[in-house]
Amino acid sequence: VQLQASGGGLVQAGGSLRLSCAASGNIFTINRMGWYRQVPGKERELVARIGRSGGTDYADSVKGRFTISRDFAKKTVALQMGSLVPEDTTNYYCNADVTSRESALKFSRNDYWGQGTLVTVSS
Repeated sequence: VQLQASGGGLVQAGGSLRLSCAASGNIFTINRMGWYRQVPGKERELVARIGRSGGTDYADSVKGRFTISRDFAKKTVALQMGSLVPEDTTNYYCNADVTSRESALKFSRNDYWGQGTLVTVSS
């Protein structure tokens, strides 16, 4: 399974950006997709994630500013980021919890990561 992320870039504080991620490969079911970010020297942290039923989780720091959406039929997830602040500057990583079909009766469930996409918010 491969995840292709796009949409990062440079934006002024208060501005907006939209990140997109598309999954491809041996995908039987997408259980959950989301976005994480990692500041150098710190652990990767959840930004937002969305499940098959549409349930969402957000980091407290982005609630009310970011919105995650998904189209699992198209195997995509998007993160609409608004009211950006310099503290949002870092690499953002797409994540997918995927069930793959290995054979007629065998399935496997794994976690996958895309390449980081850099978001830079200038003050």
